[in-house]
Amino acid sequence: MKDSRPYKYERIADDIAHLIDSGTFRPGDGIPSLRELSRQCDVGITTVQQAYYLLEARGLIEARDRSGFYVCTARLSTLPEPDISAPGPDPTEVSVRELVTEVSLADTRHPDLIQLGAAHPNAHLAATKALNRSLTSIARRMGYRTGMYDYVPGCEALRVQIAKRALSSGCRLGPDDVVITTGCTESISLCLRAVCAPGDTVAIESPTGFDALLSLDVLGLQALEIPTHPRDGISLDALRFALGHHPVSACLVVSNYNNPLGSCMPDDNKRELVDLLASHDTPLIENDIFGEIHFQDRRPSVAKAYDDKGLVMLCSSFSKSLCPGYRVGWVVPGRFMASIRWLKYTTSLATPTLSEYAIAEFLAGGSYDPYIRRIRRIYERHVGALSQAVGRFFPPECRLTRPGGGFVLWVQLPARVDSLHLYRQALSAGIAITPGYLFSSTNQYRNFVRLNAANWSDEAEQAIQHLGEMIAALS
Repeated sequence: MKDSRPYKYERIADDIAHLIDSGTFRPGDGIPSLRELSRQCDVGITTVQQAYYLLEARGLIEARDRSGFYVCTARLSTLPEPDISAPGPDPTEVSVRELVTEVSLADTRHPDLIQLGAAHPNAHLAATKALNRSLTSIARRMGYRTGMYDYVPGCEALRVQIAKRALSSGCRLGPDDVVITTGCTESISLCLRAVCAPGDTVAIESPTGFDALLSLDVLGLQALEIPTHPRDGISLDALRFALGHHPVSACLVVSNYNNPLGSCMPDDNKRELVDLLASHDTPLIENDIFGEIHFQDRRPSVAKAYDDKGLVMLCSSFSKSLCPGYRVGWVVPGRFMASIRWLKYTTSLATPTLSEYAIAEFLAGGSYDPYIRRIRRIYERHVGALSQAVGRFFPPECRLTRPGGGFVLWVQLPARVDSLHLYRQALSAGIAITPGYLFSSTNQYRNFVRLNAANWSDEAEQAIQHLGEMIAALS
């Protein structure tokens, strides 16, 4: 039978598309160069160029400067995205500690689990060896001083490096604007304590990370959950309504690659968010822990970049991007500097000296940029591969986010599936996931789960297939 496709380039494009759809070429994979495919197919380079232009137009591949053609990671799955969330309109008490404890202890007690749950970076990608070399070198050079406290605001060399890196996110900072903390969780807790009292209300994204909910729980604060879009982040219209109807002491937002949605607020939305909160004299606590793990050419800005009143407290750490075990974070407190410094001093006095100096040396030595570029590419591929696997193995009525950074995915399951029941069933099969109950103060995400792509592997793909079978049975 005569081929109905009249042009060679169409046949080549269809053949490559088939290889992508079948998983032979996966998101982020490089495909043959123009010259290589020209030789393989015995056609001219112009014909291959036309085929690749067609594949680009279909959204299947993308060209990268001086690097060739790659399978698009944006084409993550055929599953639709979840709708914007719809939490209740009133503040609620937070009580998630028992379930968080259950899930966290399960991970600790079963180290051999196929880990698709906890939002930990890939331990094999962490810069542990390089940092340990820095530790040894610093300990030798500094001697007894490494055993002394490095009092608030923390290591000056590290604060200088953080201030320099802040330029890429749109912030002009000096080292005196930064306070070093023991991780981003401590940064957020300090900020909440600086501006809130027990019983106060904090506006948060919905869904939101359970570490934030735990901080609210421990401090006796109420959560006012705000509808949040899976791509553009917190709804400013809904937040505006909430500010007009409730006394809100602070707003806590992950502006770049929210956990668990992966949403990233557009710059205009960040600017509007800052202006809206400033009009109510409401502090913004901004968590930018995933901001460095972006899949685009440029790092997204932070809301702090649009703050001219000192009302934005920017929090972050190196836990997701570099090495979680070092427990080094920071906060840029703005007008709340005095309170944050005092609270840090009375809470933990200082951050471990060796960890601070090791990271400062790693940054100053120029090792961080090539390292972070490499792990961005790896996580981009992992997110794409996990997304494709969910699309292949989960029931078609599921919905799935399309993050442009970070390494977590948020999956909406069929309405009949209870994520806590699925979590416990998966755990018995040696698979760790995170049930949606943990991401709200109202238990409203009962048929959602968060999946972590950081540790993607053939074994993880088999686990996703097994999960898909469990979900189908529960449906």
